[in-house]
Formats: sequence, C-alpha cells, structure tokens
Amino acid sequence: MAELHIQAKLTNLLKQEKIQLWNPPYTTEDSEAGQQPLQELAVIYAPIVNFSVAEVASALESIRSQAVKRGMGNKTYRETCVATLELLLPKEGRKKKNYLQTKLDVLVQDVMDKISEQHGLQYIKLILNGKTLIPEKRLDEQNVKNNSKVMVLRVSEPERKKQLLEEEKKKKTKDESVQRTQKGFQILSERDGTDDPATTPFLEIADQKGNPLKIPPSEKKALILAVGFHEKGRALMKRKQYDAALSHLVQADDQFSKCGSMLLSTVDNYAVLQLDIVWCYRALEALSCLDDGKQRLLRAEDCFVRCYGEQQQRLRQIKGNTGREEVLFLRLYLLQSLLAYLDGNEHQARQKLMKVEDLYGRLCLDPGKMTELMGLGFSEQDARLGLRACHGNVDEAALHITNRRQEKEEMKQKEREKRRRRLEALSTLGEMGFAKRDAAQALHQTHGDVDRAYGMLYLGFEPEVAEAALRMTGGDLHGATQLLLDNQGVLPPEVLSPSPPSSLSEEPSTSSESAGEDPMDEDLVNEVLDDIPRHEEDYLDLTLEEEGEVIAQMNSYLHNRNSSS
Repeated sequence: MAELHIQAKLTNLLKQEKIQLWNPPYTTEDSEAGQQPLQELAVIYAPIVNFSVAEVASALESIRSQAVKRGMGNKTYRETCVATLELLLPKEGRKKKNYLQTKLDVLVQDVMDKISEQHGLQYIKLILNGKTLIPEKRLDEQNVKNNSKVMVLRVSEPERKKQLLEEEKKKKTKDESVQRTQKGFQILSERDGTDDPATTPFLEIADQKGNPLKIPPSEKKALILAVGFHEKGRALMKRKQYDAALSHLVQADDQFSKCGSMLLSTVDNYAVLQLDIVWCYRALEALSCLDDGKQRLLRAEDCFVRCYGEQQQRLRQIKGNTGREEVLFLRLYLLQSLLAYLDGNEHQARQKLMKVEDLYGRLCLDPGKMTELMGLGFSEQDARLGLRACHGNVDEAALHITNRRQEKEEMKQKEREKRRRRLEALSTLGEMGFAKRDAAQALHQTHGDVDRAYGMLYLGFEPEVAEAALRMTGGDLHGATQLLLDNQGVLPPEVLSPSPPSSLSEEPSTSSESAGEDPMDEDLVNEVLDDIPRHEEDYLDLTLEEEGEVIAQMNSYLHNRNSSS
C-alpha cells in the first residue's frame, strides 16, 4: 500500500513538471532504465515527498517500467489490434502485476479459459469497473479496451460433477451460488402474500420504520433481487468469503440500476451496497480498483444525503436518533481516508481519519454496559444497537429496545390481520365461483375492496379498464358499471393510466392453484431466506473489529510519514 502511495505522489509531480520517464534520458533506446538520470531525479524528489532516496528511486523505476510496457502495448495494439489487459488476480496469486494480451473481438469465455490455464484457476469470473463480464459476449461489446484493468474472482465450485456439466452446457462460468440466489429471490418476488405466509413465505419491501413501501411492480421485482443478492453478499462477508461476496454484490448493483432514482432516495440500501463493494475491494487488496472505489463512495455519500438529509434531520425525524447509522459514516470516512492515502493525498487522508477516530471513540461500547443489558435478557445485537442509539446510556437503551420490540409486534399483528382479511376475501370470491387467480388480481386492483372486486369480476371487463372506470367515478361501483356499459367496455387510452404504485407483485402468485410448487423451488426459497437476517437493523450491527484494524493500519502509514518528515 505504501508503494502505491509514493507512486501516486511521484506521478503527480511528474505530471506537474511534464517529465516523461518513458523517453530519454530516463529510458534508453533499447527500453532499459537510464540509471544516472533516474538517480538524480530521485535525489531531487526525495525531500519533496518525504521518502528516502532509495524508496523514490525504486518507485520511479516502477513507474517508468510500467509506462514503457504500456507504450509497447499501445504500439502493438495499433499495429496488430492485440490489446493488453492488466489482470488483478485473487489475493494469494498477486505477487506481481499480471498482464494478458488478446484481441478484443473474442468471447470473454475464451479469455477466462486462457486465464484459468495460465494461472491454475479453475472456477472464475471477470469484473470490469464493478460489472461482471458476460462469458457469452465479446470483450469489445462490454467496453473492454486496451489497458483495461480486469479483476479475476474465484467462484464456488459446483457440488456435483453433474451440476458442472449442466452448467457448462448452458452458462458454464455462472457461479452456482449466484444462480441459486437469483432463482430463489425470483420466486419470492412473484409472490404477493395471497397464500398463508406460514407455508408460502413472501417478501415485502419496507421503509426505515418498517412500513411497507408502495412500489411499481417491475421495480419491486428488481429491488427484491437487488436486496436478496445484497443480503447473500453480506452473509458471505461475515464469513470473510470476500471473493464470493463480491460476486453477489455486483449482481445486486446491476439489479439496483433497474430501479428508479426516486425509489433509491427513500431507502439506504443502495448506499450501503456501495460501501460493501469497496470494503470487499479493500479486503481483497484490489487496489487497482481505486477509480471505481472513488466513484462508489461518492454515490454512497450522495445517497446518504438524499436518504437521511444534509444534517441527518430526516433520519432523526424517522427514528428519533442517528446513533446506529453512525457506523456507516465511520466506514465511509475510513474508506475515503484509505483511498486518499493511496492517491497520494496525505492531508485529506488525515482529515478523514480524524473523523473516523472521533466516531470510533463514541461507537466502541463499554463491555460492562453490554453485559448489564444482556443480563436483562436482551441479545448481544439488541444491546449493541440499543447502546449506540442511546449514546451509551443503559437505562435509555433498555427502554429503547423494549419500545422497539413492542412496535415490531404491533406491526406484525397489523400484517397478520391484513392477510387474514385478504384470505377471507379470496375465500368469499372463490365461493362465488371465481378462480383464485382472477380473484387475487381483482382484489389487488381494488386495494382489497371485496364489493368492488366482485363488480369487476362480475362484469367481466378487463381489469385495467374496470379500474380506470372506478377511478373516474370516485369508486362508485354502479356509476363505473354504467360508464363501461355506455362505452361498450372501451375507454380513451389517456385514462388507462397505470394503477397507483403498489407493494404487490405485478402478477399475483398462482402457486396455490397448482398441485404444489416444485420441491426444488421450495429448497431454493428456504436457502435464500436463511441468509436474510431476522433483525431489520442487522446491517448496522458492526462490531468494529475490522474497522479498528484498518484504523491502526492507517495510523501506522501516516505516522511513518510524519516520522520520515
């Protein structure tokens, strides 16, 4: 990391003074180093960047050799169209920079096979700027260019050879874990709560207070997949499986891109995802992803501002405090400090680290207070979140946890009552002879009003037309019926606008109409549900152990710089 820091500082100096190390006298005609000119330059720059002459000379040679290699690669690309890609291999195989030469009009799968053969990596995927490259598409179709930096990630080995053979026939490079996660959450995204949740679980998107959000159906499906991939990635992060975690997190990022900006401003999931991706970059020492990391942290910070308010006033209004969310800002500032250091900006790195240390001092909890709360019957997680919410006050924390539990129980009771009424309504319409699928769709369109749903089903009009007629007549069933009869069931296109956003799926589930879901589907659903935390604030429950290690690391780097100064 110190090597990248000194190279960044020297690169800035070289640009300011317009010195090109790949040209004479620093590089000879046969592309070798001009030893004396480089040594003289190192003597000049050493006191400026506060490193020893030997360290500066070594860094200058590294910058020079990389520039020469890049220049030769550019020449080769111009003459032969063979591009040079910089490969960021898995951490344990990253002892030096690795490059691959290839045409850009080849399939990604061919490049993956070549990397696997050269580096002994059996199951991999390739990431460019935080996006997974699709094996069945060409490099140039996915914005891969000469000198692109490509991350190589390991993916989990299929459990059985049969599964691997089937994967290879379809999309052999797809990570089985990612596939299972996607399939499981796709099933869940198509359920609307029509069936008994005790036997057919479904998911609902809620705000920071736990209230269900009304979301357009297409966005809801994308959001459920995004949140699902994110939770799976977080579960893998907790197990320190950062390679596999990053594979899931970039899938979550892709799904979030399908959601509208208005939706993303109401929940903090997207910002937390950006932090988690950059945290994985750090853990994997994927420091070549510096530029992508900067952009993700900017997006996270902007999303926090839109979601919480400039001074977190919206968060205080919703939750009454900001103590628990401060761990997110600690991680944000810590990553910003790290990237600033790697970019050669020591001043900014120190400023951000000061913010981090201030938050760290407030958020590290007294073990005695934790023990006291846990002695009252609260879980470790509740105790930690409660103390942070109440700034370390044990009595207030106990009251806060108790009140929050009561709120959650009341919310659950409301949901149970809502589902009971819906099941009763479905049963009533079913006894009248209507198919469950049609009845569920009619109830969805009429927001659970049995009489209006019956009117829609009885009249036999298209649901969209019937809903528009009800909307035009202020919900008057008789008036809507007469309007449709007068117009022979046809209304002007301009009034057939989509229904108000709903938290239900676009098309109600028909699982209960069949003889039963595929047992494999149920296994997938149960598997992905296992990775969804039961506590809605699990993502805020950071022990800060890893953060403490990175803070110590940053202090060591910056202290060494002060000492050498």
